[in-house]
Amino acid sequence: MPGSPHSDRPPIRLTRRGRAVLVAFAATVTLILLWLNAGPGAFAGSGAGHGGPSRPAATVVVEPGETLWDIASAADPGSDPRIVVQRIIDLNGLAGDPTVHPGQELRLPSS
Repeated sequence: MPGSPHSDRPPIRLTRRGRAVLVAFAATVTLILLWLNAGPGAFAGSGAGHGGPSRPAATVVVEPGETLWDIASAADPGSDPRIVVQRIIDLNGLAGDPTVHPGQELRLPSS
């Protein structure tokens, strides 16, 4: 504005480093605000939202002559054993060879 007392000042110019600092500061503030908005429980595997403290996964040791079907039926008698067998396979990384051996320790899915 022509009548303004600050009209004779040149506009503020930032150096390359100044622009980088300003962008980094704005990104940090944005990430902090997003984290505060979503909450720390929004991250995968954080365990929040399960209604209480997490309990250790149940395990079973394979007995001689025992199959995954037997273990699945005993682990969750009210569920379809096919689904429980698949969950045991996925949980223990047995996708390539779902054969179990006596003495092998398997993690069981929570019911």
